[in-house]
Amino acid sequence: MAAPKRGRKASGAKGRPWRALGLILVITAGLVVGMFASGHTTPRLGIDLAGGTSITLEAKNQPGKPNAINKTNMNTAVGIIERRVNGLGVTEAEVQTQGDRHIIVNIPKGTNSKQAREQVGTTAQLAFRPVLTLAQAQQPQKPQPKRSKSGSSDKQDGKSGQDGKSGEDEKASPSSSPSASASSNGQGRAVTEGLTARTDESPTPKPGESGGKKSPQPTAPPQQPQAPGVSAALTKKLNALDCSTKEARAKASEKAASTKGSEPVVACDAKDPIKYVLGPVAVQGKNVSEAKAVFDQQRGQWIVQMSFNDKGSDQFGEITGKLSKNPQPQNQFAIVLDGQVQSAPTVNQRLTNNAEISGSFTQESAEELGNILSYGALPLSFEESDVTTVTAALGSDQLEAGLIAGAIGLALVIVYLVAYYRGLALIAILSLLVSAVMTYTIMTLLGPAMSFALNLPAVCGAIVAIGITADSFIVYFERIRDEVREGRTLRPAVERAWPRARRTILVSDFVSFLAAAVLFIVSVGKVQGFAFTLGLTTALDVVVVFFFTKPVMTLLARRKFFADGHPWSGLDPKRLGARPPLRRGRRTVSTDTKEA
Repeated sequence: MAAPKRGRKASGAKGRPWRALGLILVITAGLVVGMFASGHTTPRLGIDLAGGTSITLEAKNQPGKPNAINKTNMNTAVGIIERRVNGLGVTEAEVQTQGDRHIIVNIPKGTNSKQAREQVGTTAQLAFRPVLTLAQAQQPQKPQPKRSKSGSSDKQDGKSGQDGKSGEDEKASPSSSPSASASSNGQGRAVTEGLTARTDESPTPKPGESGGKKSPQPTAPPQQPQAPGVSAALTKKLNALDCSTKEARAKASEKAASTKGSEPVVACDAKDPIKYVLGPVAVQGKNVSEAKAVFDQQRGQWIVQMSFNDKGSDQFGEITGKLSKNPQPQNQFAIVLDGQVQSAPTVNQRLTNNAEISGSFTQESAEELGNILSYGALPLSFEESDVTTVTAALGSDQLEAGLIAGAIGLALVIVYLVAYYRGLALIAILSLLVSAVMTYTIMTLLGPAMSFALNLPAVCGAIVAIGITADSFIVYFERIRDEVREGRTLRPAVERAWPRARRTILVSDFVSFLAAAVLFIVSVGKVQGFAFTLGLTTALDVVVVFFFTKPVMTLLARRKFFADGHPWSGLDPKRLGARPPLRRGRRTVSTDTKEA
């Protein structure tokens, strides 16, 4: 037998199996500790397991707008749909894009599914209403005042009319030409309080506000006198209106959206702590023919240009003519979407068909307002491609059935491994356990991190992954057995079998991962849960085989039970039909002399 070469050091798991083994155990322990530290010890369940309603919406291009499906419009639609769902009083709803043209709305159990379907994906209520009065909303930590005072709101209104928010004003100017000409001829100006004020939520004065004119009052707003056209009942509603939190604004918008257009209403600003009393609808949102965000090269800022159809132009001209003669804040009109005020410009003269809103817009905020104005609500039309409603009891039954199926599959795999591989089954079971712990903790952590929800197809993917993971062990074990059949002892057989087994495992897992990735990209809805789980478990299979199964096999090959081929080790040379080891005999030299 040839002597081993000296000076050659074993590399990787062969030379230092404890390093790889320690690394994966530290990673696994870290995931477990992170799971408990996050406060989430169970995976987040999807609608089909926890119960609720799941709605899949598919975007459709508007007639004449073939390129309307884009990231900006999809994000705008998600925001609008999310506000509608929150208006139903739902606290754990999910609204997210999926792919290029799908939106998934998951509404948990306890919600009226019929009402949810009516709210999601339908055309919202967009309208222009005159502002009768406004007031500062109460902060969350302070009790609501019993009386509304005018100091805060009058101060704010006077500020918006006098100094125009010092560089943050938004102008509405009648113009059939580009906005550059509108700024040069000094036509009617409009200040949009609602939109520009969103960037100022702290009490610190903004630059250019002339001595900090817009410092929020540290106490409740002073009493506001009853404004013209505002009844005592409306004043009482305004004082009682809570706009201090996101949940309170959602509740108020639902009530405001259900009010008839011919009646006055109290409403909250979409983001700022401001509340309004609004008059009857003056112009319907459907009468806006077009609105778009444009970058004004001369002024170096983003603006929103809008135009009306014939009916809307007449109505808009009439209402702006009346509002321009009124004092603050009765010279403002509110752009109301789904019961919330998106913007409230101030008008100084009559505006007709074309108008321009300008100010401290970013590209994103200008495009958002342009979408709201142009499309009346959703920037795209949607069709329901799938609606699933699952009761809590049915979801619990499906979860139980999935767990039972997984347990049966795992039990069958273990029985097969024990019956066929005997002692080697211990290594396979430990590897499956490590893989299961890593999969469980990662799924649990992905719930709060990226809203991953474990649905029934995902459970199916995890069950399929049991076979994929076990297949990797079987490939390695069979390679070791092949080496033993060739007459090699266990320790060199383990190391010689690994390169060939490694290539097979990598190729097999790469094909599985590639299939899962393609399925995740092209699929929609719950099928993505199956693809995601399959891809995750396939990637973990490679990690476990390389950093756990191989090092453990190297260590156990040094034990007498496995090295001597015990009948229950699964590596008994007699059972495997091994050849006797090859021995090289000494070459003998014949001493007989040959005759010439």
